[in-house]
Amino acid sequence: MKAQNRSLLAEASTKSSAPLRLEETLPMLDLILELQQDIEAVSVDLGVKIMSRYREAEIAQRQGRWGEQTHPRHGTQPGFVVFPGRKVPLARPRLRIKGGGEAELQSYRLFQQDGRMQRALARKRLRQGSPRDYAGAIDECLAGYGITKSSGSRHWKVATATELEKLCQRPVPQDLVARLIDGQHFRGDCLVAAVGVDKPGHKHVRRLGPGATENSPVVRDLLADLRERGLDPEAAILVVLDGSKALHKGVKEVFGERALIQRCRVHKLRNGLESLPQEKRQQAAWRRRGAWAKATPAEALKELHACVRWLDGICPHAARSLEEGLEETLTLHRLGRNEKLRRSFSSTNLIESCFARTAAWTRRVKRWRNAKMVLRWGAAALLVAENGFRRIQGHEQLHELIVALNQHQTKLVPLAKAA
Repeated sequence: MKAQNRSLLAEASTKSSAPLRLEETLPMLDLILELQQDIEAVSVDLGVKIMSRYREAEIAQRQGRWGEQTHPRHGTQPGFVVFPGRKVPLARPRLRIKGGGEAELQSYRLFQQDGRMQRALARKRLRQGSPRDYAGAIDECLAGYGITKSSGSRHWKVATATELEKLCQRPVPQDLVARLIDGQHFRGDCLVAAVGVDKPGHKHVRRLGPGATENSPVVRDLLADLRERGLDPEAAILVVLDGSKALHKGVKEVFGERALIQRCRVHKLRNGLESLPQEKRQQAAWRRRGAWAKATPAEALKELHACVRWLDGICPHAARSLEEGLEETLTLHRLGRNEKLRRSFSSTNLIESCFARTAAWTRRVKRWRNAKMVLRWGAAALLVAENGFRRIQGHEQLHELIVALNQHQTKLVPLAKAA
């Protein structure tokens, strides 16, 4: 009996010494959400440590073997790296060169580049955040400095200057078939922009030019710069302009007869209606639209001349406004283009939409300091707008426009030889 009890106790003690396992399903998603900020802080701290390791690895490589060191250490001094989008304090080790002088750490210089902060600030600004409120847009996952109002403004200035330089230096595509030129005013300064349309129908912002007004020297210099960057001045091209005589003169000085100018019908209609009595404006508008809707250029021109005679008895000033550059509103008619291409190139709406984006960007600017500021902001806004460009309506029929332009260029060759 005692032996039996003794064996039962031994068995019970053996079972009680077995490890106890408990399994329970935890709400992992809730835990991750609660610890998200801590996880981000750990990740950022790990990134700074990786920078420190790279720096130490470069120091070990530069120093060489013990006893044969060519770059001995020379203490440390306060420093910083840019991560993520702000300056983070990080001590900078100093290395000396035998014979005198201090050795520069390449890894430290790369991690300290201001371009990172400028790009981070530019991304915030692209989303309508003020560059002077950049500090409030950064997640508080890492202590840092260098993000004050004045610092943010300086970095934004450098970032926009980089965008302007990139825009002014990129080459011009060789397959441009149309170009739109228009200007936008900013508190006394004028920004003249050129947008090109290539054979597949894509739009490209090609050049910006400053000026007090849309004068011909600005346009001439703008087009001359495009010619130096690859634009073929000998090829015929369709140029869409508003009613500015200065733009017209500048285009003719650079391209001559090779430029087929299409006057913007929207500007033409708007300028002619301003001087009419209120009760006559609607009738004048539908008469002009009816004339432009004719199938052939002869019929359209006949209706427009009839409209000029009708306006002459109501308001001579409105009649002269319509008569000026009248035939250039029918350039697409003479080229025989279809309705979709007429709708795309009969006005400067393709470039007006770009300026609308620029106006949305700059509506909070209280003070325009100079023309350089206008250029910098305009370049940044137009390059962002370019990322959202779509192909023009009627791009499937652009080959017909190319054929018509080639035929026009062929007609000009005998005239140039005769001259």
